[in-house]
Amino acid sequence: MDPARLRAALAREGPGGLRSSLRGDWEVTPGEALVTTRVLTPAAVLIALTHEPEPQLLLTKRPAHMNRHAGQIAFPGGRVDPEDESHIAAALREAEEEVALGREHVDVLGTLDQYETGTGFSILPVVGLVPPGLVLTPAAAEVAELFHVPFAHVIDPANHERRIGEWQGKAREFYVIRHGDREIWGATAAMIVNLSRRLGL
Repeated sequence: MDPARLRAALAREGPGGLRSSLRGDWEVTPGEALVTTRVLTPAAVLIALTHEPEPQLLLTKRPAHMNRHAGQIAFPGGRVDPEDESHIAAALREAEEEVALGREHVDVLGTLDQYETGTGFSILPVVGLVPPGLVLTPAAAEVAELFHVPFAHVIDPANHERRIGEWQGKAREFYVIRHGDREIWGATAAMIVNLSRRLGL
């Protein structure tokens, strides 16, 4: 992936620009309406791509003991704290805390549209390039495993599968992206779909 192309794509279609992205879990499921009265918790995640001819995407697996999102595959990230200067700062801080990815190694290219989850978060995905071969260490309390998947595979719309499951007593549609024996699903998969759309794939 050409970094200049990715940076240009992120700049071309941001908030207030053309809308081709999913704006939340409620938009994945046909017929679901956005609940505008609920209070959302600001959050941010880092979509970290290695800067090499065949970029790899950094992902984490949440521990099974967590109250929320237990065992799910996710980007490094979390809620925006009051001391964070911005959503971007929050994403970089969370990546440092969760996988020891120093912010000095991240070349921030831009952001995607915010994504609203059914669990009450408004997430700003921050896209950045990192050098390949960095030695990262998962924080055991928050990350059970960290790993990379080929960016070309997960960004390919041919690998974006829609499934139906039940959540809170209702049938819900969601995206799943498979790689080997791993399944990326839910909000993480939807944000990858948004990045794919932003790139015109």
